[in-house]
Amino acid sequence: MIRKQRETDLTAIMQIWLETNTKAHSFIPEEYWLSNYEMVKDSLPKAEVFVYEDDTTKEIYGFIGLIENYIAGLFVKELMQAKGIGSRLIAYAKSQKEKLTLEVYRENVRAVQFYHREGFSITDEAIDENTTEVAYTMSWQK
Repeated sequence: MIRKQRETDLTAIMQIWLETNTKAHSFIPEEYWLSNYEMVKDSLPKAEVFVYEDDTTKEIYGFIGLIENYIAGLFVKELMQAKGIGSRLIAYAKSQKEKLTLEVYRENVRAVQFYHREGFSITDEAIDENTTEVAYTMSWQK
């Protein structure tokens, strides 16, 4: 089930955020993610966050954060990846918006391929000043 984030979800969301980022971005030092943890936690209330919750266990397996038409983040627990949860969260966002954009690191090949499958196209590329890694801007429109 996809639903709006509740305050009580914050710990689970942040755990998924940290674990997924450090695993998917092994090319960026873990310290980068640890040093940004509190900033991300504090900025979550500024985004529309929707979680994917298991109907039976009520465990949160993933979430998507939207700031207007921008996907600020899409994260799925590692053990639950490749089970359609990310696609369902993207489909939910598409049902709410006419167009969507996001940024993804070029080195995160799995994510780039996922977004291509979901109908996103690379529209720009730039160096992320914080990490010095190449990041793609990807867009989707109805």
